[in-house]
Amino acid sequence: MPVTIHEQSQQLQAAAADHLPSEVVAVFDQSIQDLLAEGVPADAVKVGDTLESFTLTDATGATVTLGQLIERGPAVIVFYRGGWCPYCNLELRAFQQILPDIKAARASLVAISPEKPDDTLTTAQKNSLSFEVLSDVGQKVGRAFGLVYQFSDELKSAYGGFGLDIPAKNGADEWALPISATYVIDRDGMIIYAYTDPDYRDRADPLDVLKVLKQQPAAVV
Repeated sequence: MPVTIHEQSQQLQAAAADHLPSEVVAVFDQSIQDLLAEGVPADAVKVGDTLESFTLTDATGATVTLGQLIERGPAVIVFYRGGWCPYCNLELRAFQQILPDIKAARASLVAISPEKPDDTLTTAQKNSLSFEVLSDVGQKVGRAFGLVYQFSDELKSAYGGFGLDIPAKNGADEWALPISATYVIDRDGMIIYAYTDPDYRDRADPLDVLKVLKQQPAAVV
């Protein structure tokens, strides 16, 4: 039986605990616990909400709108933190594996991160992604979805210890990232599936997303 995304995530967690300094692991764990205590933001979009239109750029600089994504069928939207995040890369590769099934369901798939277009291109290339990876510099769309959270001083220091400058990576003067989230949007712009978790190690199972897509009415050809 294939290893699930949750099992692979647990393997990454074990590896991190074995290879990272204990004080760094403690900072990461405390950050996750703080986010879990706060819960999903009250203004985060949810099932039944209808999205406002948005426009983002892909890795080549071309614009992509919500209207384009749902023109012929439902859209799967995956928010991820960045190409530097192993849990994000794990999730993106998992969705790439079922991309033929998503297309067979007449649906589209995009991933959104706050990174600059050059970095989203790198992420797409290193993970051999054939779906669009969009850049949300300044996190306007992430904020519209209610997903963005700020770093604590301790977390900034921990990331800085790895030479990971989040403001520089994202082209914005802030230490902030989106909560990991996955949505399915129908052709009317309404959210019909939402998976949000402040624990970035926990991601939606692509097979669950596929089940939702298969339950949708036949799309326009």
